Amino acid sequence: MTSDPVASAREAFARHDWRAARDGLARSRLTLTTSELELLSEACWWLGDVPEATAVSEEVYERLAAGGEPLRAADRALRVGMLWATRGDITLATAWLKRADGLLATQPPSVVHGYAIYLAASSDLAVSGLGDEAEQAAGHLLGLAGRLGDRSLLVFAQTLRGMAAVLRGELRGFDDLDQAMLPVISGHVDAMWGGDIYCTVIHLCEELGDLPRMRAWTDALAHWARPLSETFVYAGVTRLHQLQLLRAEGDWDTVETELGGLSEGLVGAHGWLAGAGFYELGEVHRLRGRPDEARRCYVRARSLGIEPQPGEAQLLHAGGRSGEAMEALRIALAGETPLRRARLLTATVAIALAAGERDWACQLATELAATAAHFGTPGLRADADTTRARVLLAQERAADAVPLLQRAAQSYRVQRHQHAGALVHELLAQALRSLGQELAAEASLATARAIHARLGATAELDRLAAASRPGGLTSREIDVLVEVARGGTNRDVATALAISDKTVSRHLESVYTKLGVSTRTAAAAWAREHGLV
Repeated sequence: MTSDPVASAREAFARHDWRAARDGLARSRLTLTTSELELLSEACWWLGDVPEATAVSEEVYERLAAGGEPLRAADRALRVGMLWATRGDITLATAWLKRADGLLATQPPSVVHGYAIYLAASSDLAVSGLGDEAEQAAGHLLGLAGRLGDRSLLVFAQTLRGMAAVLRGELRGFDDLDQAMLPVISGHVDAMWGGDIYCTVIHLCEELGDLPRMRAWTDALAHWARPLSETFVYAGVTRLHQLQLLRAEGDWDTVETELGGLSEGLVGAHGWLAGAGFYELGEVHRLRGRPDEARRCYVRARSLGIEPQPGEAQLLHAGGRSGEAMEALRIALAGETPLRRARLLTATVAIALAAGERDWACQLATELAATAAHFGTPGLRADADTTRARVLLAQERAADAVPLLQRAAQSYRVQRHQHAGALVHELLAQALRSLGQELAAEASLATARAIHARLGATAELDRLAAASRPGGLTSREIDVLVEVARGGTNRDVATALAISDKTVSRHLESVYTKLGVSTRTAAAAWAREHGLV
């Protein structure tokens, strides 16, 4: 055992004792060589302190650039760019990539050039959602990997080629992705880059609505990350993906317990994923009847670069603000690729139909069916069937809707997607009742209620209860309508019900939407016609 603290830190680093390595190197920070400073950055990263790893890496870059080592400086610039990208700052990530490109422009082809090609292509893929550039980059990387004999470049090429194929609707691209992961699992690819590949593919599976594949890749990520370090940033990343799956599977208590703290802990290390975590938590709060908590989560998600749709729009719609909900969804849909639009379309069609926008709803349902046919994944197909059936029910074509809903229910059951399955059973009950099959309808509705109850989805149970009331109004909306029908002003109603004027206005807007009227007089007439006063 040496008395030299830096030598001791180097030994600790070699045996993967990241904390001892970090602490020992940090104590001698001012006298560290450039190589020792690199070790400090790596130790910080392994401990999950990504902001400090970024700061130290930037210092390493400055030393290398000033010392006339362009290849090493370029490599460090790419690592800094990757760190900023995972933290959610694409602008800074792009700036560091350009800095690396500037250094590499005067250098002969090297492995570092391949890393730059991969980072540029994967960044473009993340922003555009299109695979054209990725396919071209994969070709360049294959050639470079062959000339230089570097396994990492081959992995990058397979990853980009697989992603490009999947985005073209060719699911055989997952064969390339599976092959790419074998060297990562065996430790032949730098952990920072290997972890990014895992996350990229898991996110793609989520966008495709392919929960079985998402589970398989998340399990693989956990298997890879577990032995590396308990403090490894990807340990938290793995758990967040697991919680996303648990939300689909219905373990909402665990999601509520863990997801807020976990997401907060990832803010500095993996910003966009932290935002996705806050969105998931917001969805649980929304469906469990906690609108204020849901709004706070949606605001947090947006601050981290995640657009909290369609959940935020669904919350607006449930509160009677359908116009605002529709506008929010139109903005979210604008300019997106068909795959990224797909995750918004099921909710958008439901809200559009409720708001009387039948033609737009039909157009969007047709779009979702085309996207589902193109990609062919079980989740997208089930979403398309559900959405098409909802439109058919609005067109009074219940007989055509039933087989679509039965197929969707079976698909969601296989995928273990609990809440989506409950919504399908609600629609199936509506279709069966329209066909005069009362017993079957009641059984399907009982299934939906049982799932909602098991999930603790009180907002959904309240919605179902409201559907049995006149006009589908909630009990509070009926209270407001009765007072209005008796001639009360908003202030009179607020006083009588001990609520604010603003709350009265919000309830009235919801009443107007549900009843299909636009004035107090018409609403009061409806109340009298239906025996409420």
